[in-house]
Amino acid sequence: MATADASFGQGHHLHLIDGSAYIFRAYHALPPLTRKSDGLPVGAVAGFCNILFRYLENNKNGDAPTHVAVIFDHSSKTFRNDIYPEYKANRPELPEDLRPQFPLTREATRAFNVSCIETEGYEADDIIATLSCKARDAGGKVTIISSDKDLMQLVGNGVFMLDPMKNREIGPEEVLEKFGVPPERVVDVQALAGDSVDNVPGAPGIGIKTAALLIQEYGDLDTLLERAGEIKQPKRRETLIGHAEQIRISRRLVQLDCDTPLDFTLESLEVRKPDPEALMDFLNQMEFRTLTRRVAESLKVEAPPAPETPAAAAGPETAEPGITALPFDHSAYEWIRDAAALQVWIDEIAEQGYVAIDTETTSLDEMRAELVGISLATRAGRACYIPLAHRQGGGDLFGSSDLVEGQLPIDVALALLKPVLEDAAILKIGQNMKYDWKIFARHGIDVAPIDDTMLMSSALYAGQHLHGMDTLSDRYLGHQPIPIKSLLGSGKAQITFDRVPVEEAVKYAAEDADITLRLWQMLKPRLHRGHVTTVYETLERPLVPVLARMEMAGVQVDRDTLSRMSNAFAQKMAGLEAEIQELAGRSFNVGSPKQLGEILFDELGLPGGSKGKTGAYSTGADVLEDLATEHELPRRVLDWRQLAKLKSTYTDALQDHINPETGRVHTSYSLVGAVTGRLSSTDPNLQNIPVRSEEGRRIREAFVAPKGRVMVTLDYSQIELRILAHIADIPALKQAFKDGIDIHAMTASEMFGVPVEGMEPSIRRQAKAINFGVIYGISGFGLARNLRIPRAEAQGFIDRYFERFPGIKEYMSETVKFAQEKGYVQTLFGRKIHTPEINAKGPGAGFAKRAAINAPIQGTAADIIRRAMVRMPQAINGLDAKMLLQVHDELLFEVAEDAVAPLIDAARAVMEGAAAPAVHLTVPVTVDAGQGTNWAEAH
Repeated sequence: MATADASFGQGHHLHLIDGSAYIFRAYHALPPLTRKSDGLPVGAVAGFCNILFRYLENNKNGDAPTHVAVIFDHSSKTFRNDIYPEYKANRPELPEDLRPQFPLTREATRAFNVSCIETEGYEADDIIATLSCKARDAGGKVTIISSDKDLMQLVGNGVFMLDPMKNREIGPEEVLEKFGVPPERVVDVQALAGDSVDNVPGAPGIGIKTAALLIQEYGDLDTLLERAGEIKQPKRRETLIGHAEQIRISRRLVQLDCDTPLDFTLESLEVRKPDPEALMDFLNQMEFRTLTRRVAESLKVEAPPAPETPAAAAGPETAEPGITALPFDHSAYEWIRDAAALQVWIDEIAEQGYVAIDTETTSLDEMRAELVGISLATRAGRACYIPLAHRQGGGDLFGSSDLVEGQLPIDVALALLKPVLEDAAILKIGQNMKYDWKIFARHGIDVAPIDDTMLMSSALYAGQHLHGMDTLSDRYLGHQPIPIKSLLGSGKAQITFDRVPVEEAVKYAAEDADITLRLWQMLKPRLHRGHVTTVYETLERPLVPVLARMEMAGVQVDRDTLSRMSNAFAQKMAGLEAEIQELAGRSFNVGSPKQLGEILFDELGLPGGSKGKTGAYSTGADVLEDLATEHELPRRVLDWRQLAKLKSTYTDALQDHINPETGRVHTSYSLVGAVTGRLSSTDPNLQNIPVRSEEGRRIREAFVAPKGRVMVTLDYSQIELRILAHIADIPALKQAFKDGIDIHAMTASEMFGVPVEGMEPSIRRQAKAINFGVIYGISGFGLARNLRIPRAEAQGFIDRYFERFPGIKEYMSETVKFAQEKGYVQTLFGRKIHTPEINAKGPGAGFAKRAAINAPIQGTAADIIRRAMVRMPQAINGLDAKMLLQVHDELLFEVAEDAVAPLIDAARAVMEGAAAPAVHLTVPVTVDAGQGTNWAEAH
């Protein structure tokens, strides 16, 4: 972590603004607003800018800050998810129109010349905690501008909070009034009470008031838990004893981290006046007319002229006149009640040659969802809904299973639609077509050919915004669709779509088809103008049915194996606990960071102990990894924690994902889950099963082949390093790949001047870490952590690496320069990954540059395996084999015993030749194959 500058101290006043709170406050306080020129949602950005401007205007005099920063959450995934995977799992999805506004609020902060801070893996509250502690320790005053109760644990000793809504200062007395305890005991109360919003479990049945009374009586949480048996109330006593570990985990979740790694100093947060030109330019681009004038008056500059905007709200590339001008008239949508009415639409579709289509179901799980209705659209404003299985009542105890009148029987409707859906001369257009494809496939219909507006958007605008229907409709059509929650409700009162009144379902479903058609009319021509037609036609669209069939096939998972592993992990954890306690010389709770810290630093006297604000030692994974080279105990604790995570996240959780009808696990792949083109896997995520540890690899043993069949894996060998050697044109690396040399040993030999023969494993390991780290723009700090060596030594390795392979440094600088000039980078196959943050200043700039450097490499690797997957069905046609899973560079097949050899030959040929003829790589691509009765054995 960077240390505070000596120049920051007594007399300085640091303001820390909770940026996320500002964003949500702005979003909910203002009506929806879109930028006229292109339909971009900017309501939250406008509100954010107004709040920030008022803040700056009101803090020019009096106790004005000398230093200020706006702190943001980097992402939803933080170190707390490693402690408790369900942390914040109950948080609702962000509104589609809010997501694309988050990066714009960062731009706004920088435009006002205020420091904008976020750190990957940590929440904004942790950054605020770290900066508060550093500033307080340096002798300065801190004001946290937020009303977030989680930050109240920081109050005291020169740290205050300011509730911006009530303009009320929050000091120790206000914290005591709210929690019943002083700030230093807030964490103990929160650990007991839990938090339903963040999904912190706490102690069941104990609220804030009871928790405060308990802490007042016993002094602190550890004492309370140690003396829980003395509590007179039986229920309360049993709760604390039975949930002690859960309470300790909750404390780790609510305890803010005062040691968040930061790569800047407090002095760099000094208050700076806005640059009028930069600020005016940003506000003008956002088309905030009134605010631009107000800011110009404050800065005593002339407001720039408003930019010219096209008449249509959809943006500068409207596909054809009238797409956005034509209103969405829900009363014009048709309810199809009989076969004759449906036939009229079928005839129109056949004559026209295309149709937008959407399905309504009872669930988002395509393998279990029941089809409720189908919507169609043939032109902008002309759409219909075919209700099939709407039932009477609202889905409560008084609901009925009887079908609503005026619906076609499902078999009749599908029999009429099947020829249309399978007609090669009629294009079927969808938004996330893979979902609809699977729904129809379960009813024996093979939908083809298809177009997908979600994938068109991804090919055109990856990295610029999300690609869900709500986002695209708002951005490109200037229209906000009917929210599904308005029909289904939420919480215990939520219903399924089959209980929605048909009259309302017609408006919602037909609108979806109407939006999809209009988006298609707009986006399809842009593919050519954006030079991404080939990307869409070869890497996106043809992969839809391939993935759909893989997902429907699923992979067989043996529940008994998972159960045995869970039990074995539990037993091994118990054995490790006993071993850890023996090493410690006494019994203690291995899951308690406080007790562990006392053992490590007070009793064993290990170096590097660092206490947080609560007085407890930090015992995170990074601390234990550093200590693991000094003592066996922290090494064993790391092993114990890893087993605990494997058990909760995989061997226990995977059992719930086994489909009761198929006995298989059916993951769902997203084609737009990563901007680089990498597929992502959800429900469950089968791409993150750990393979570096023996226990992690064993989880794959539960993925089994049925009797008489075999699991076969084919895995690209070091594909990203090969792509780097080609793109950066590194002769030594290319020659090594051509000669089949151990690339890591060769790199070590080149860098350190040692022969390959008889090389020490540690030297090869260092070269391997650099080889893979350089692809992701690893820093000296990161490499030092990976190799457990001093930072200066690690930086020396990286410097030497670039000296030996100068082409890599040149590739990096040229790629960043290209991104800064063009606003995007490209894969070898023409996929564009937009880089909107590439010209940012401050702490986030480094991440944007690293992402730009990595994207062409990772994206090209993703494109290559996509091309292989598209070609695979034809290549293995006639073999008794199914492609089941894709895990980044690996494909998993289930094969008949007598078809293993031909399958490996065919699949390897496809994978190794996938780049051709579009790209000729100057390094060989090789694929490793394996087979076995289960995935682990095959891999």
